[in-house]
Amino acid sequence: MLQPFDDEYFMKKALIEAENAFERGEIPVGCVIVSKNKIIAKGHNLTEVLQDVTAHAEMQAITAAANYLGGKYLIDCTMYVTLEPCQMCAGALYWSQINRLVFAAADLKRGYRTMGTNLHPKTEVTKGILETEAEVLLKKFFLDLRKN
Repeated sequence: MLQPFDDEYFMKKALIEAENAFERGEIPVGCVIVSKNKIIAKGHNLTEVLQDVTAHAEMQAITAAANYLGGKYLIDCTMYVTLEPCQMCAGALYWSQINRLVFAAADLKRGYRTMGTNLHPKTEVTKGILETEAEVLLKKFFLDLRKN
């Protein structure tokens, strides 16, 4: 029997956030932060809407989680994000001391691993959860963008 609150369950919630970004004309990246099997924060890209290059899904969720917890450290939290974080977001994750990062699709051009950015040494990483679903949404966005 599958546990109802597993990595796939929470990544599906992050994909819903990515779809929200897609509908707003944003690069479809979505994110949720979980503590004790409860979603405490969520976010999706808002860089176009806010005209703010730092308004990535991860940054939105980190701020919301810190506000929820009443502190800047996300030590007992897991972030689920549909695309590998960039170096800016990885830096924020480093400083937040997040316990675990789970991402769907790799970003081979701008992801934190390609850019040589490190996460906090205690952060565990799981990759590839619902990777195909995240990649399909990203590809659709960029194909539509090229058509227009």
